[in-house]
Amino acid sequence: QVQLVESGGGLVHPGGSLRLSCAASGVTLDTSTIGWFRQAPGHMRDVVSCISRRGGVTKYADSVKGRFTISRDNVKNTMYLQMNDLNPDDTAVYYCAAGRLQNCGQFLMDYWGKGTLVTVSS
Repeated sequence: QVQLVESGGGLVHPGGSLRLSCAASGVTLDTSTIGWFRQAPGHMRDVVSCISRRGGVTKYADSVKGRFTISRDNVKNTMYLQMNDLNPDDTAVYYCAAGRLQNCGQFLMDYWGKGTLVTVSS
């Protein structure tokens, strides 16, 4: 059975950094579209960053460009989200996801993790 498990969330001060990990089993991330999503308090779940299945094109939400980096370790079958210069607006539950389609979207992904909470506060 496919399983995605996030880790690395926690409390961090503004300006700090965190790296989220998503360990996958039952699905090969190297041949999947992968993405990170987040849901902040009072907001709907939205895409943070994705790497498309075909061509490896990487996309970032405007709010995280230059601060976040998505990556994938094919040997470990694990995906990561490096988050730098965090601010309180980044506070959210972060979810990793994988899918068979080229496009990323809340309703387009096939597999989801349960989420990990990131809190940015002083």
